[in-house]
Amino acid sequence: MTNKEQYAQLCEQYPEINLFMQSWWLSAVCAGKDWDVLFSYDERGEVRAAMPYLYRKRLFFRYILMPQQTQLGGIWFRPDIADDAAAVSEVCAELADRLGQMHLSYYYQQYTPSSPAPEQMKQQGFKLKERITYRIDDLSDLDKIIDSFSKNKKRQLQKALSLHLDTGMNEEEFYRFHTSCLLARRKKISYTREFFLVLYRKAVQRGQGKILAIRDSDGNTHAAAFVVWDKQQMYYLIPCYMPQFKDSGAGALLVLEAIKLARQVTHSFDFEGSMIRGVANHYKQFGSTPHTYYGVRKYYNPLFAFAILYNKIREWL
Repeated sequence: MTNKEQYAQLCEQYPEINLFMQSWWLSAVCAGKDWDVLFSYDERGEVRAAMPYLYRKRLFFRYILMPQQTQLGGIWFRPDIADDAAAVSEVCAELADRLGQMHLSYYYQQYTPSSPAPEQMKQQGFKLKERITYRIDDLSDLDKIIDSFSKNKKRQLQKALSLHLDTGMNEEEFYRFHTSCLLARRKKISYTREFFLVLYRKAVQRGQGKILAIRDSDGNTHAAAFVVWDKQQMYYLIPCYMPQFKDSGAGALLVLEAIKLARQVTHSFDFEGSMIRGVANHYKQFGSTPHTYYGVRKYYNPLFAFAILYNKIREWL
């Protein structure tokens, strides 16, 4: 049995494993790329922890990075292990040592907000970067949720009264729409059509993804989003807005419709994080609360840090 096959069985055994760490998700976002899993076993030979990862190679650099459209990763701990500080420390030391044997140039993963691992990885010589995501933790009372919206968002919802939700947008149309939204801002889309089609179709096949669109009476699309979910959260994964309709209130209505869907399928709503001040302020106005999670990184080869800096300077120029 391969590591991937064993991990797929583990995900079936523990369906509460975060969406972004599920075997099917990784197979979709890493299609055509190398991904694998490191396991840690207890004295009975049973899996006590697992670290799925995307492995990349360029020139003589070997490195681990987060896959596209994947917010969270890192180490999954079996529930009884996650509450055992000594066991967590032992697992992190073991996996840190295993990473060191892989002749990597660089390692970077973003751990789940509830993970006990970041501080232990810090003890193993890894650096932590604090990140923030915004969540609506309790979806039970829709009126209470709307009451928590800022005055600005409530005004936007009033503007959007002439707009309506459309769930009939297909994956091809969504990709074209997102591309058009970015081109209108003189930006390029960061993922390929093929990447999105694979991810969308796998998510929908499993009943864990949906496209929501906001249109006017003339059929113009003002905004759209691809949302995904697991048993704990819905993630506002890929929202997009047409600049020419920025004052129509479609953005606020899109979030509200996504929250309504989330109430039907899961327990909380995650805006999927943003460290960009303007976007974070937008999410906070929906009554969301910040949740901290950590990026965990390590440079094994200082030349890799120089290569990243060089590429950033070249892109800027």
